[in-house]
Amino acid sequence: MVDLYTWTTPNGRKVSIMLEELGLPYAAHAIDISKGEQHKPEFLKISPNNRIPAIVDPDGPGGKPISLFESGAILIYLAEKTGRFLSKEPVQKYKTLEWLMWQVGGVGPMFGQWTHFKLFAPKGSGDYSMGRYTSEIKRLYEVLETRLGKVPYLGGQDYSVADIATFPWVRNLIGFYGAGELVGIADFPNVTRALDAFVARPAVARGLLIPAKDTVSP
Repeated sequence: MVDLYTWTTPNGRKVSIMLEELGLPYAAHAIDISKGEQHKPEFLKISPNNRIPAIVDPDGPGGKPISLFESGAILIYLAEKTGRFLSKEPVQKYKTLEWLMWQVGGVGPMFGQWTHFKLFAPKGSGDYSMGRYTSEIKRLYEVLETRLGKVPYLGGQDYSVADIATFPWVRNLIGFYGAGELVGIADFPNVTRALDAFVARPAVARGLLIPAKDTVSP
């Protein structure tokens, strides 16, 4: 059984969704980042960058335990462990990884910074930053719209780790933070189509509920 250390953020939901999609048994342990639990010594042994999510798999390579942090690395590991959601065909594999890295290096940091300044910047102090990050997330939405106008999924013809990584962020920004009008979501019909298909998946619905509390998946 995989131990998942996570919280209710898009990065955390990536891995709970992946585990639900794979049907792997796992125990989810809530790391409440609002209370600073990510700084506890026992968690830092697993995730030295004091960020969620992290996993411990007792049945790692060679049957030995492995711990991993960084959501992108965890998604790749779980995909390769199970042979799902990451093609073995080299060109398709690297096209999928290309878009996974796009999320990790662009969507996550930019959307995250926008959220930070919206929630925590003193009034008036973050005007320039909010303008900068709003412009960047609109640009990223345009990239996403163009890609999804050509193929049904980010990696190409098949649902993959690239979608699992990206759409929790898209959902959070226009749903939880109500930024749909700000980014002009009506101008991105392909993004809307793909997001609707994503959240309609039963495994996604289940993964989005983790961690309500420490839970165990059968």
